[in-house]
Amino acid sequence: MSTAAPPPAVAVGIDVGTSGARVAAIAADGSLVATAAQRYGDASDRADPATWWHAVSACLDQLAAATSLAAVAALAVDGTSGTMLGLRADCAPAARPLMYDEPCPDDAIVAAVDAAAPGDSPARGANSALARAIHLSRQPGVTHVVHQADWIAAQITGGAPVSDANNALKTGYDPLAQAWPGWIADAGMDPAKLPGVVLPGRPIGPLGGLAAARFGLPADALLAGGTTDGCASFLATGADRPGDAVTALGSTLVLKLLSDRPVNAPRYGIYSHRIGDMWLAGGASNTGGAVLAAHFDAARIEALTPSLDPATPTGLDYYPLTRPGERFPVNDPALAPRLSPRPADDATFLQGLLEGIASVEALGYRRLSEIGAPALASVRSVGGGAKNPAFTQIRERALGVPFLPALSTEAAVGTARLALRALTTD
Repeated sequence: MSTAAPPPAVAVGIDVGTSGARVAAIAADGSLVATAAQRYGDASDRADPATWWHAVSACLDQLAAATSLAAVAALAVDGTSGTMLGLRADCAPAARPLMYDEPCPDDAIVAAVDAAAPGDSPARGANSALARAIHLSRQPGVTHVVHQADWIAAQITGGAPVSDANNALKTGYDPLAQAWPGWIADAGMDPAKLPGVVLPGRPIGPLGGLAAARFGLPADALLAGGTTDGCASFLATGADRPGDAVTALGSTLVLKLLSDRPVNAPRYGIYSHRIGDMWLAGGASNTGGAVLAAHFDAARIEALTPSLDPATPTGLDYYPLTRPGERFPVNDPALAPRLSPRPADDATFLQGLLEGIASVEALGYRRLSEIGAPALASVRSVGGGAKNPAFTQIRERALGVPFLPALSTEAAVGTARLALRALTTD
């Protein structure tokens, strides 16, 4: 009895994450053909561009060994949102990158950005990617500043880095006007040092001979505009209608809601990424799995879970944080954790923590609706917290909408789906 040959890989997505790289190849119908992964070394490697490129190269080599890349027609890259690199004229890194979670070391730059930027700009605040870019642009030997995903894509093609409207959003890019705005010069950034920008999923150009010689990718395959890792994770799930949302339950809590219009509210830590004719509105809270890990290890949480009673709320009303400070849905750097009283029973305490996280999630989606996003219609969940059945029941009670399965939880798959769009986009 013969078995049908698997469909050929048509699009490749590359995910450059916080702990390693992953790649995915998908067929024309979106089905998964093959994946590969490569972790970084120790924690310090996450800020080393050479390590990023080594991991991506290893993944592409693994992918080529697992499936033919001869039919690949498009490729896209996602990276961590707000990670910035200062480059020399030859596109080699000229200074240590500033990672997405590293504040700009110069408070005066942050103040200048806040003074120049419109009130609803995601470039504002202590975690401003534009502030990081300005700081790097002033380092010796730096001729231009790019995002992590831009640089990885340029390493594959050998061409000049080109960015996308998602990665460029927190650097000040205006996705409505599709241009770098004039006010970034007032903030201290020379626009000539920033890359050109395309919309995610739009063709940039052919991969070229370097990609063919190094990885066996067709030279005439298209490089498509990429995205951030968070947006890529959303695209992987299959959520595609206004009101569809994805909650990422990792160390932190990240919410994204598909909207037919952009909504931005820095006072709540809310901003919107453009995806085609739609927008991903959301924000990232400091609550999440890191708070649980501060009180219980994974084995203890697993052991306590059967003792939880999701149908009977504890009434503890926690706001779980590991330390003072919150970004979304309350943007308050001094917000204090609320974790008392602590009951003597560990199961009750754990349930209270889970209820607190679910309450923050529910508030986040209400905030989005209050400022003009569509009402929450459904939720798909990704991340380690999505595997806990009691937590899922607690969240279902708090949100009151259908919970739908995610088609995939891999950001690389979402980026591969984005690359497919380049094949049907002028």
